[in-house]
Amino acid sequence: MDDFIIIGGGIAGVSAGARLSQLGTVTLLEAEDALAYHASGRSAAVFEQSYGAPSVVELNRASRQFHETANGGVLSPRGLLIVAGKGQEDTLAQDLVDMRLDRVAADEALALVPILNLENFSGAGYHADAWDIDTDLLIQNFARDIRANGKVVSGAKVTKIKRLPDRWEVTTPKGVFAAKSLVNAAGAWADQIAALAGIPPIGIQPYRRSMARIPAPGGRDVTTWPLFMGAGESWYAKPDAGALIVSPAEADPMDPHDAWADDMVLAEGLARYEEMVTEPVNRMIANWAGLRSFAPDRNLVIGPAPEDAGFLWCAGQGGYGFQTSPAASQLLADLVAGTTPVLGQTIVATLSPTRFA
Repeated sequence: MDDFIIIGGGIAGVSAGARLSQLGTVTLLEAEDALAYHASGRSAAVFEQSYGAPSVVELNRASRQFHETANGGVLSPRGLLIVAGKGQEDTLAQDLVDMRLDRVAADEALALVPILNLENFSGAGYHADAWDIDTDLLIQNFARDIRANGKVVSGAKVTKIKRLPDRWEVTTPKGVFAAKSLVNAAGAWADQIAALAGIPPIGIQPYRRSMARIPAPGGRDVTTWPLFMGAGESWYAKPDAGALIVSPAEADPMDPHDAWADDMVLAEGLARYEEMVTEPVNRMIANWAGLRSFAPDRNLVIGPAPEDAGFLWCAGQGGYGFQTSPAASQLLADLVAGTTPVLGQTIVATLSPTRFA
């Protein structure tokens, strides 16, 4: 019998497993054949400290040093530019405050992204303090920590969970696994796992976010371009492996599933992007979608269930899983170990599952 079973092999599960492996033996169960298959494998992979709800921003701040230094660090410079079209001045003004950006003139914005359409330009904000995350490296670093005191089992979709007086028993196609504590890091499926365990669901809702990969506009070298987006996050674009990924930035509620992009949503998002650039989109190289899963109040859910202290939530990461993962997973480990979290009591309470009791 292990000390911990982790259900879910995305960034939530592998980071939680890595931290908990310092407290006991861990078995991580992933339904797919590889880690980070669903939302984590389809992320835009950016660390932007001011992006998200107030509780997310606190987790971002607490995660920064880990991202910068642990195992040599996983960040590389990117920068963030928000551009507003005509009529979006008020939205941009709010973005500048929320994202802590400096207003920049049209020529400065054009120097950063030389395809901007200045005929529809009404303002922009920028800062250099946004970073690419090497998501694969981060996942592998956490997985290595798990394997040092446990194991990762792929192709292990959970079909049954049984609560016994001294343990949990979890049934999968790869066998039955037992542990003293069970960590629910199942992403879009977190409420389903809770129900299997006899724990009340908390209303985790997945939302689709679509992506299109397009050729570099005009064959330009986009390597040094920042992440750039429309005011109010109406779309965004990011350099990626010599091309651009463009997202409509939609948030359409979905049932848990292996998500795919909606053609009409992509077309509408690409049209919003095209309004702000001079290079039309002539073709897509590829497209995909992921599910960003939120609790009803849009805060992460970290800690033991009030109904059973042996059932631990690590869910509701939304689109912030990678950037918050060091602090969120450390909080979970601190709560399990009974040590005082680095995060203040207000944020701990904000993230606690007891808020839904």
